[in-house]
Formats: sequence, structure tokens, C-alpha cells
Amino acid sequence: MRSARTWTRGIGAAAGALATTLLLGLTTAPTAPAAPAARPAPAGATVAATESAATAPAADGAAAATTPAAINGRLAVCGTKLCNRYGRPVQLRGMSTHGLQWYRQCVTSGSLNALATDWKADVLRVSMYVQEGGYETDPRKYTDLVHSVIEQATARGMYAIVDWHMLDPGDPHHNLSRAKTFFTEIAQRHRGKTNLLYEIANEPSGVSWSRIKSYAEQLIPVIRAQDPNTPVLVGTRAWSSFGVSEGADESEVVAAPVNASNIMYTFHFYATSHRDAYLATLSRAADRLPVFVTEFGTQNYAGEGDNDFAMTQRYLDLMATKKISWVNWNFSDDHRTGAVFKPGTCGAGGPWTGTDSLKPAGVWIRDRIRTPDDFPTG
Repeated sequence: MRSARTWTRGIGAAAGALATTLLLGLTTAPTAPAAPAARPAPAGATVAATESAATAPAADGAAAATTPAAINGRLAVCGTKLCNRYGRPVQLRGMSTHGLQWYRQCVTSGSLNALATDWKADVLRVSMYVQEGGYETDPRKYTDLVHSVIEQATARGMYAIVDWHMLDPGDPHHNLSRAKTFFTEIAQRHRGKTNLLYEIANEPSGVSWSRIKSYAEQLIPVIRAQDPNTPVLVGTRAWSSFGVSEGADESEVVAAPVNASNIMYTFHFYATSHRDAYLATLSRAADRLPVFVTEFGTQNYAGEGDNDFAMTQRYLDLMATKKISWVNWNFSDDHRTGAVFKPGTCGAGGPWTGTDSLKPAGVWIRDRIRTPDDFPTG
């Protein structure tokens, strides 16, 4: 989003054979403004105390065998798809947190239990802003907080996207040194896990693709030195639009891809603002490149205004057809229409399950995350 802003749909295998099992749950113009506006912190928002993963649902026995991460295992990029440990294409569907510096109170044992079991989400995107009162203000605090949320998502059998949420300034090189420090530690602490993805640049803007590519090619080897196997997600030009928001398209990435393996490129859209030109770009790009939609909304580019569910459904249909994983923005009670919970829900500690605490966008996206994938079994 231009101001701020996701169980597995894949094929598992039965023990001792490559018998496959369909896992229930979801999988899917005018240009954007010239410059992003920083998301303001809500009045009174505070960072809650780090919670232990001990209150997660039991993850042993039969239950463990039915979680997205247990069934699909370590993911890897195969061709233009994200594949599970058996080399079968999967589509993750889930939610992104809002900025942890503002909405930590929305990421609790209760809310994550609901996301994993009531929403049946495959993936949680852990959104840590670098600026805007985030990581740069206290690297130790926010590194530990991301670590804690990864542990909680892991305990619930979900995949976790570690989102280096750089937004303003839009040049990722501004934060390259910080990114190296952060991802070195996260990769060291979690390299034994098989349920992670690293998103290394949320929404680059105002810079060329070559500049973003240079950043990725300097940071990825640092990550690989600690964790050689986890997929890396690379932001694209113009707020991760493959350049559409700045008059370009996916062809520049096709012509000069990042010199690294096991990577995907990110695409973001907001359905009220981003219409057919964006949809067409996503369709073309996914035929040539591995693409992960790590952020989208049913509203305008600021996550505000009316929901356009019809246009969003067109995107979801495309992403289902092409097995493009997606994450919705956002799992908080921000006053904007893009936040799934009604204001005050997080401060009150829920209720987290069902739809009583959800805004219309929350009801709509929860239903689509819960919908079983149509990928054939066998």
C-alpha cells in the first residue's frame, strides 16, 4: 500500500508414498500517486509484551499432519511456481499483520489461533516497518519481536513471511546495512525451520529496476551464508507493481532478472485503484517469472474507501488459475476499511473467531481464505 499496508493450498503426501492430499483452505488502469504517504500511528497504540508460543494449539499427533507447513514442508521455487517438498505447485493464502510497532496487540495467541484454525490460513506475513517508528528506532526490540511472531506462527503450522517493510525512502539501498544485520540474525536463528520466506524489500519506489536488482544481489548472499534454502521474495519497481505505477512493466525484470536462485518477485495491488492494466501485468508476469502477491486490498491504494469485491475477485480467479500465492492487507483493527477487524477489537482481546468483529472486507477475505483450493488430488 502506498501509505502502509496475508492453510496451504497444495498437495501433500501420505507417509511412505507420494499419495497426495488436498489441504483445505484458500488459494487469488489508472496509475498510482507519485509518492507514498507514511502511515500514521494510531493514538494510544502500544507494543504489547511478547507472548510465548506455548498457548498455541497442540501441534502433535494427527493435528500436526494437517497443518500447511507439516504437509507441504520446505518450499522452493520450481520454474515459475512455488512448490512444496514433493515438487508440486502450491498456493499459499493468508494475511499480513499491520506494522508491529503500532498493532502488536492484534498479534496475540488468540488472534493467531483464530487465523490458523478458524480462518484456516496458510501463511502470516510478519510486517516490520524499518522507518515510521519501527526497526531503526530499536533494532534489538524489533528483531526479537519478529523472532517471537515467527515462533508463534511456526507453532500453529503456518508459513511465515519475514517482511522487511521498507516504504519511505523508496530506495532499498538506504537500508542495506540495516537489512544485512537484521536478516543475518533472523537467518541464523531460524535456518533450521522449513516454513519461512524472506521478503527483502516491501515496496521500492522512485528508483530504477537496476537499483533494486543491485540491492537484492548484495543482500541475498548475506542471507544465503546463514540459510541457503529459504526462498527470497524480491520487491519490484514502483511499489511492487512491476513498474506499472511508474509507466513501466514486467519486461525489465524478464530482461534482467536477479542473479540468484530460489527467488520470487512480488506484486501488490489495491483493487479499487488498480484495474485492468495491473491485472494484465500480473497475468503476463506470472507466465514468465515466479510471482508472489505479498500484499493486496479490496479498496484504494491507501487501504481506504469502498471495497470493490468484484474487481478483487477477478484478481483472485487469475491467481487461483496460475497458482499465485497471496497475502491480504491487513490483520488489524485500524480504522481504515482495509483492516479486517472493527476498531477496538484488538484492545478488547477479540472476539477473534467468527465474523461478529469483522468489517465487510474481513468477512469477505476470511471466506475466501477458508474456501478449499480446487487443485486436483492424486
